Amino acid sequence: MRSPAPPAHGDVTRCRRGNGLDWTAFTAEVLHVQRLVSARRAAVACLLLASALASSPVHATDGFSQWLEEFQNEAVAKGISEETVSVALADVQPVPEVIALDRKQPEGKPSGFCHYMERRLTDTRIARGRRVLEEEEALLAELTSSYGVPGRFLVALWGLETNFGDYTGDFPVVASLATLAHDPRRSDLFRRQLMAALRIIDQGHQTAAGYEGSWAGATGLVQFMPTTFLEYAVDHDGDGRKDLWSSRADALASAANYLRRSGWRSGQTWGREVKVPRDLAGKRSVLGKRRSLGDWRARGVKSSNGAPLPTASIRGRIVEPERKPGSAFLAYKNFDVIMAWNRSTYFAVSVGTLADELGDRSTLRACGL
Repeated sequence: MRSPAPPAHGDVTRCRRGNGLDWTAFTAEVLHVQRLVSARRAAVACLLLASALASSPVHATDGFSQWLEEFQNEAVAKGISEETVSVALADVQPVPEVIALDRKQPEGKPSGFCHYMERRLTDTRIARGRRVLEEEEALLAELTSSYGVPGRFLVALWGLETNFGDYTGDFPVVASLATLAHDPRRSDLFRRQLMAALRIIDQGHQTAAGYEGSWAGATGLVQFMPTTFLEYAVDHDGDGRKDLWSSRADALASAANYLRRSGWRSGQTWGREVKVPRDLAGKRSVLGKRRSLGDWRARGVKSSNGAPLPTASIRGRIVEPERKPGSAFLAYKNFDVIMAWNRSTYFAVSVGTLADELGDRSTLRACGL
């Protein structure tokens, strides 16, 4: 996560003058953000906070202390040690930047499928992924044997989630989740995540001080939310700790465990790019039905290079990422498993395509890639 340099005093002053808000409270919150998060995010925080405060009449701090005390009592009642609760939640305060990011809506039109793919399937990422395949050959072979998931898919997920660990997030997870759990917009969801985060700390897998991640609480090399961690994380290296932050073995094994338990079919791939006849293009009611490859061949669907579809005994549906005639992919069951990881068609196609690139199996012709 790359961030701009901290603002000069004049930058904050200009930010103040451009909005008709309670700037005494705003200034206090900006200073609070600077104490809680790295100073290099302060320029972005200034603009985001101004937007959030302008659109919301309720400050994130209203009633927080009482709410936190009640939550602490609930956590202890649910079996989390008093020591963990006391240490993890000591001096925790809302992080206004988190509320601002939660409120922030995407600007402009979607970038489009090709732009998305071009940004993620870079030559640099592909080359690095191939090096990882070589470096972790023994580990990945072991995971494939244990979980039935080819290593190239695990490496692709790792590469796309955090660029192989470069961008895992530097927000304080406990404070961020407490902020979102107190906020009424999605309080139930993030209350569960905060409770799970405390349990992770209580079990000794992470410390409160070292628990960092995205603003919404996803953390580690493969970006698991706390509840996902508790359900699927694996201590593959046997050191007694499920370390998804610095142990490649634990992180990749956890990803493999998630995929297997989500229904991954060993021995099958994710899908392939195809050419759809004009009379079928855009007809989602027809394309979205799972059919045999023989049925799709009979309907005129071909491989991306114009060749007939293979004769494998496998069923799939056709996905058009932009929901209109254009790029099309014949998606098998394992595509749906990747979608369970992240409910984005763009993301699922990018994972499958990057995995194919890493294994020198790519058939992608869309977007000039």
